[in-house]
Amino acid sequence: MAEAVEQKIVEDKGRSEERSRQKRQQYDAKTRYNGAIKKRKWEDPPADPEAVKNFDPASRVKKRKCVIIMGYSGVDYQGMQRNPGTKTIEEDLLAAMLKNGWISDEAFNQPQQIQFQRAARTDKGVSAATQVVSIKLPENLDIDTLNKDLPEQIKVFAVKRVTKGFNSKSNCDARTYTYTLPTVAFALNDEKLDIHTYKLPEERLQKVNETLKLFEGTKNFHNFTSRKEYIDPSSKRFIMSFECEDPFIPEGSTIEFATIKIKGQSFMLHQIRKMVGLTLAVVRGLTPAETILNAFGEERYGFPTAPGLGLVLSRIHYEKYNNRYGEDGCHEALDFQKEDEVIQEFFRKHIASTIVESELKTNSMLEWLETLPMHSYAPREESDQRECKSKDKNVDDDDDE
Repeated sequence: MAEAVEQKIVEDKGRSEERSRQKRQQYDAKTRYNGAIKKRKWEDPPADPEAVKNFDPASRVKKRKCVIIMGYSGVDYQGMQRNPGTKTIEEDLLAAMLKNGWISDEAFNQPQQIQFQRAARTDKGVSAATQVVSIKLPENLDIDTLNKDLPEQIKVFAVKRVTKGFNSKSNCDARTYTYTLPTVAFALNDEKLDIHTYKLPEERLQKVNETLKLFEGTKNFHNFTSRKEYIDPSSKRFIMSFECEDPFIPEGSTIEFATIKIKGQSFMLHQIRKMVGLTLAVVRGLTPAETILNAFGEERYGFPTAPGLGLVLSRIHYEKYNNRYGEDGCHEALDFQKEDEVIQEFFRKHIASTIVESELKTNSMLEWLETLPMHSYAPREESDQRECKSKDKNVDDDDDE
């Protein structure tokens, strides 16, 4: 009896040791497998023949957080943001990066995997002299070759290393936009003038700047976008400066133009174009300046939206980031001083000239000015407000022009 019990104890002990040995083998195998996978992520292609066949070399290249500094003329595009089936800036940029091995097929289809983020979303027809995209990219990239595969309306100026958590949109302190238009737009509505001979008088320029100044400061801009209520905290925006520069006559043209410059922390969809639209209505005598002040109140208005042709994202500002990381020896300051010469050259050649040529060809501003008197600059009736809210339900909201 005792021998049988002793024999059972020995057998149980043996089985226990065998189970422990098997568990150790499984653990060691799993550890080796995970280690191999982790190593393969950066160094070696998968061992499986089918996986090797479909292996993307770009996926094993170590990537670092960077920003792409670029410019583009948006006249022939449906905006910056990618939208399947439409011609957008992002689509052409991602396609060129894929062709040059900057990103993988997977990243092309799902850019969020490489933390793709634009500083500002520009709308249909809107251009950018300086746009900033944060993204994870490999090192030692050939910018010249990439630009050869981009349309001439798009140009990458530089790629810079940034901190791991950098986000081109949320780290942005402010954005500067410009809006260029023929100065005849500032004339009184009932004046019959020739666009080719009109010159903006000094007193009219002063009137324009007095009107623009009414927008400065922290105001509630719910009337200058879609789908925003007065009580929505995001309707409040801070405008740092808003002014019209001296008129100029572009080279090769007889028509006088002027550029309005606006700097603010952020802008809602169509906000700048509606601000310009209401400014022109005031300057042309279609509504008093008090309409602007009233628009910051709770009542609902419907203001005209100026054409997108003249609007340009001029500069993205990163003062706080530069103060903290611009001189740490590992990251470059995002002040764009090194790129300024090539940025200005691209702006003159592909943006400013296109705005002037397109305006002369299409008369978009002059045709739009004819519709200004048709607008009502009075508060909407309650029934109209309900109809407006209903129509706006499917309108995409965005934090940028």
